[in-house]
Amino acid sequence: MDVISKRVEKTIYRDGDNAVKVFSKKFPKSDILNEALNQSRVEETGLPIPALKAVSVIDGEWAITMEYVDGKTLAQIMEEDPDNIEKYMSDFVDLQLKVQEKKAPLLNKLKDKMNRKISSLNGKLDATIRYELHTRLDGMPKHNKLCHGDFNPSNIIIDKEGKPHIIDWSHATQGNASADAARTYLLFALKDKKIADMYMGMFCEKSDTAKQYVQQWLPIVAASQLVKSIPEEEEFLKKWVDVVDWQ
Repeated sequence: MDVISKRVEKTIYRDGDNAVKVFSKKFPKSDILNEALNQSRVEETGLPIPALKAVSVIDGEWAITMEYVDGKTLAQIMEEDPDNIEKYMSDFVDLQLKVQEKKAPLLNKLKDKMNRKISSLNGKLDATIRYELHTRLDGMPKHNKLCHGDFNPSNIIIDKEGKPHIIDWSHATQGNASADAARTYLLFALKDKKIADMYMGMFCEKSDTAKQYVQQWLPIVAASQLVKSIPEEEEFLKKWVDVVDWQ
C-alpha cells in the first residue's frame, strides 16, 4: 500500500480503489468505531462522501477502509491558484450550506460535546472562564443541523471531473450551523485572518445569518479547540476565549 498522508497517530494508505486509515495502538478503540459510525450515518444523507467499506484490524492496529477519491484537496487548489480564491471560497461555502441542510438524528449533539470539552479544560482555563463559557453555550439556540466539526479546504477532495468529496467525519455532530461556521472561521484565522474574514462575509451573506450571531460562538469553539493541546495555537486561542462581547 502507498502512503497518502501521515497524521498524529494515524496513517492513510491507498490500496487500489480503497483508502485505508490505520490508527496507532494508542488511539482509543471507541473513537475509531465512533468515526466509522459517524461516516456511515452521514453517508445515508446522500452527501458526496467516500463510501465506508470496512472496519478491521491490520497487524494489530485498527483501520477504517473507504472508497479512494483520486484528486486534489481544495486547500491545494486554492494554494496553487490564488487569483481565483474568491470563486473557490464561494464554492466552499455553498458546499458547507448543503451539509447543513441535512439531518442525521442519531449523531451526538454538538452542545453536549462542547460542554464536555469545556469541562475538560480545568488545567488550561480557570473556573470563572469555564463557567462563563458553559453559561454562554447553554444560552445558545438548540438546532439539529448536520455539522462537520472540522470543515476546511483540506477536508474536501476535488476529483478529476471537478466534483467535491467531503472527508474526515470523526467530529460530526448535530447542532447549530453557526457553531460549525465559527469553527471554520477559527481554522482559517489560525493561518490567515484576511481569508477568514472573506469566509465569514460569504457565509453570512449566503446563509442570511447575522455576523454577530456567528461571532457569539467564537469563544466557545476556541475553547473546544484548546482541548487538542497544540502548543503553537494556545496563546492565540486563549485570547479568543477571553473575548466576551463582539462588536
